[in-house]
Amino acid sequence: MTGFATQQLHAGSPTAHVTPRALPIYLTAGFVLDDFDSAVNHFSTGDGYSYTRVANPTAEAVEQRVAVLEGGAEALLVGSGQAALAVTMLGLLRSGEHLISASSIYEGSRGFFVENLTRLGVETDFVDEANEPAAWERLIRPTTRALFAESITNPKNEVLDISAIAAVAHKHGIPLIVDSTLATPFLVRPLEHGADIVIHSASKFFAGHGAVLGGVIVDNDTERIAYFRDSVALRFGPTPSPLNAFLINQGLETLSLRVERQSENALGIARWLEQQPEVQSVDYPGLESNPFYALAQHYMPNGQGSVFSFTLGGGVDAARSFINALDVFTHMTHLGDVRSLVLHLATTSHNLRTDEQLEKAGIWPGTLRLSIGIEYLPDLIDDLDRGLSAIRRGSAAAG
Repeated sequence: MTGFATQQLHAGSPTAHVTPRALPIYLTAGFVLDDFDSAVNHFSTGDGYSYTRVANPTAEAVEQRVAVLEGGAEALLVGSGQAALAVTMLGLLRSGEHLISASSIYEGSRGFFVENLTRLGVETDFVDEANEPAAWERLIRPTTRALFAESITNPKNEVLDISAIAAVAHKHGIPLIVDSTLATPFLVRPLEHGADIVIHSASKFFAGHGAVLGGVIVDNDTERIAYFRDSVALRFGPTPSPLNAFLINQGLETLSLRVERQSENALGIARWLEQQPEVQSVDYPGLESNPFYALAQHYMPNGQGSVFSFTLGGGVDAARSFINALDVFTHMTHLGDVRSLVLHLATTSHNLRTDEQLEKAGIWPGTLRLSIGIEYLPDLIDDLDRGLSAIRRGSAAAG
């Protein structure tokens, strides 16, 4: 008879083989090695599992699903979208080398390039006209190792001409990396248009409910992504929790349903906003008036996304009145949620930018970013009208 201290650790360990329909959560730091020789084989070949930082069955199932959805050979799941960007860039770039990025990108990505990569000796140049191949071509050097852009930009909702920029990259033997978080593979699969690597913040549309963090890298070059996995992610350790992997997988199972509804809602809202006198501009490529409309129809005929910005004519005061009057929209910094979200960019996510930089990025004092959810469209429009009514009341009181 073993003692209590031994029993509380070892009694009742599951041994029966079962096949659950839902993805099991392997919430464990390590895995039992069957015998001496199986341990030798694992550490020689990599087959099987030993430690969750190296591989975990729950995370692996998510990787396989995302790779199929993106049309890639393999995927790597990491702890956040920022980790996906960092692992990719650290796997491609060394000190003294050069990166070219579109200038209209997520602020966290821009900060990583200009602050963190610079400290490692990597220089970044930015392209303002992201769909002008010649603009990229002019910046390419012998040390350039990657081009980076977003399929749909955050926050301006500009659409990337993926094939055109991929042609420039391949002419010089350089990979094109596309952050496709805002599009998801339901709307566009960048690898099919010539991109070499696709990254996602899985915290957004993949998970869908704003509950967990995660990031994914998808690649068609199995040797390259093996290096990302074994020599970068393994060493830096941005390991996703198996529980988070499970929840991301749950979200993936309804991805198309949510993104389709969110895109339909976004188009309806963009059309409504475009008609309101308090609104100066609406940056949504599903609108016929938008300069990216043709590209959006080419690359994303099934929907043009659900994250976009619009600008109120009354500046910061109008933005404050608008946001404070909303009931259905949630005021927070997140994207891709089933709930609709709103954020004033100049005073939050872009508050470290100078006025000149904000103007260059097309972010004005009255610019707001919306992330449209799956609510009933008339309720969302009523809520936005409530915000505009608050602006009207404020203007009447001031006048």
